[in-house]
Amino acid sequence: MNPGELQKIEAERQSLLGQLTAAETALRNGLRTHGFGETARAHMERAHAHISEAFIAINEGRPVRTVSQLVDDLNRVQKVMNYMRRRNSQHI
Repeated sequence: MNPGELQKIEAERQSLLGQLTAAETALRNGLRTHGFGETARAHMERAHAHISEAFIAINEGRPVRTVSQLVDDLNRVQKVMNYMRRRNSQHI
């Protein structure tokens, strides 16, 4: 690749990172908003996790989880959280 091609790729990478940062900011703000229900919140939380993984993959150039691995991890975390909520509500 010549220097011009490398500069173009870097400019595109920086543009994408900026878009991901803007999306993350919007999602964080959305997560502070209440009144739209748990389903909307769950989708925003998952979207935030996906954006974070994409940012790492693009910015740091190191291996990250596949989409399936991330979904599996998030599902496991959700199951543990649901278990703990049920357990805590039974002890009250």
